[in-house]
Amino acid sequence: MVLATCTLIRCTAIPAHRHTRGNRTGKGSRFRPCKKTKNGMNKWLRYVRNRVVFRMTKFGKAFFTLLLLGLIGFGVYTRLSKAPVTADHKNKPGTTQVSQPGPSDGGSEDLSKLPEAMDGVPQIGASAPFVPQDNILLIELSTYAGYSGIIAANGGLEPNPNSLFAKYGFKVKLSLTEEESWPALNSGKLAASATTVDVLAAYGKQFNVVVPLQIGFSRGADGLIVNRNIKSINALAGKTVITSQFTEADFFLRYLAQEAGLSVAIRPSFAAKPDPERINVIYHENAGMAGELFLKLLTANDQQLAGTVTWAPTTTAVVDGSNGKAFQLVSKRNLLIIADILIVNRGFAEANPKMVAGLVEGILEGNRMVRENPEPHIAVLAKAFKWDAAQTRAELAKVHLSNLPENEAFFSGAINAAGSYGSIYYSATTAYGPELIKNPADSDRFLSLDTLKNLKKEGKFADQKISIEPLRSPSAGGTVEDNPLLSRNIRFLFLPNDDKLDMAKPTNIKDLDAIKQMLQTSPGSTVLLRGHVDNAQIPAFRKSGGEELVKRKAMDAFDLSKRRAAEIKRILIEKYQISDKRIDTIGRGWEEPAGTESDQNRRVEVQWFTLE
Repeated sequence: MVLATCTLIRCTAIPAHRHTRGNRTGKGSRFRPCKKTKNGMNKWLRYVRNRVVFRMTKFGKAFFTLLLLGLIGFGVYTRLSKAPVTADHKNKPGTTQVSQPGPSDGGSEDLSKLPEAMDGVPQIGASAPFVPQDNILLIELSTYAGYSGIIAANGGLEPNPNSLFAKYGFKVKLSLTEEESWPALNSGKLAASATTVDVLAAYGKQFNVVVPLQIGFSRGADGLIVNRNIKSINALAGKTVITSQFTEADFFLRYLAQEAGLSVAIRPSFAAKPDPERINVIYHENAGMAGELFLKLLTANDQQLAGTVTWAPTTTAVVDGSNGKAFQLVSKRNLLIIADILIVNRGFAEANPKMVAGLVEGILEGNRMVRENPEPHIAVLAKAFKWDAAQTRAELAKVHLSNLPENEAFFSGAINAAGSYGSIYYSATTAYGPELIKNPADSDRFLSLDTLKNLKKEGKFADQKISIEPLRSPSAGGTVEDNPLLSRNIRFLFLPNDDKLDMAKPTNIKDLDAIKQMLQTSPGSTVLLRGHVDNAQIPAFRKSGGEELVKRKAMDAFDLSKRRAAEIKRILIEKYQISDKRIDTIGRGWEEPAGTESDQNRRVEVQWFTLE
């Protein structure tokens, strides 16, 4: 009984920061909820209550209650007083013991126990349409400021006859929870919820929902924290990062690796040998605990982990607690690939298009109200989220609530300062790969954009403009960092000794698109195009004309590499409408060979600088 009680406590009483991302869990991204254990324990408690407690005398009930509380307390005490794990402890099945656990984290969690990595996305069950009762739509969200617009539109969480939705003939009941709601949404127990695009890509065809609206972007609630000696994403090759599986944190890491031309290897335990060519990832139960374990090892001078992807406020706690040993390499302040979308039960949406239209218009109006003047809504939002006014304002600063033209650009792919629906969806499927997303669905199968199109035709929100600006931290001084976030070698196919790019080659178009998307997903970011040429002819030049000929040819190589980089810049400006202020070029000739093969050296290296 004590063991079962301790399991119940672990699922329901973990300190809030361990399951929140900027006071948001990444709900819909966390695929490993504690439901099974908790539900089983709840059934046991109900059985005892119904069969035993209610048949006792008052004295018996009191005695039983005190006994139960005593056992729970004993279980908590046993867990808190557990001896630290050391390298001498043998691993238990499904867990990994850390060799040097460092100081206590001050909580009841044993941070050294790691869950087994999953080899695919869990199933969420059969689908059925949601049927509203009394014209009330049940919508489940997580505690995240990005959903402030819908709460403001509803005037709080409870059904409200004076809400913006009431004029469309229905009311909304909102609930905030940190449990997964996808089985409930799929089976018709909920009308709608919200998630991020990467989660939609992961669940794929089994997820019977439609997407009629983009709600907004995360702007700083997540971050990659690394050791001080790590200066770029590329420097993580062969090293290990800890995060939580199938969360937006996992996607963030995989996205950055992909942009750097690297892949991710799942390292099942600390005992497993890391892959020397890839970014290795170890998974914890959630990203908050991953950050805490990274800090624990770092302060104990254990170098097994090079970094962690976690969410606020753990990001701040790790950096502050590291005594200068760690820093935040990148966050999502200016890397807008975490996009929240409204997802609606498909059966309900198809049967009730007018309700969906009212829901979309109401949320857009709520976003407008909070975005233009948040102060009148602070009290309502603070009450809903159970924050104080100061925290509410601080959390609102970490999100961007989208308007109608930004929605239009997001779904069409025309948005120039943030990730688009199609690009994020594609990035998620390729970042996870066929090993984890075994049968990806086409992104279009989820889209239901008639309401957005009709609002534009009707002239609604006609005064709104796309406005996503870079956020500069005071310490950055408004300039990019000295070191690029990542470097990526791209081999554009030029004709021999020519500086004109062959636009008939599909690979050239693909690589140009990749550079454009780098700049699109991060407002304020810049790229440096570093041109290179092949050095294979140097021995022949030396044999033919000695060092004098080699020097002359080296100058020609510098000029050719510079002209090739300039050609890429010209195409990006003319064909892709990228501002010339965001692209720099330099020629490096044959001075920086990437290897012994000629193909490796006929390349343009793209260095990506982001604001932080």
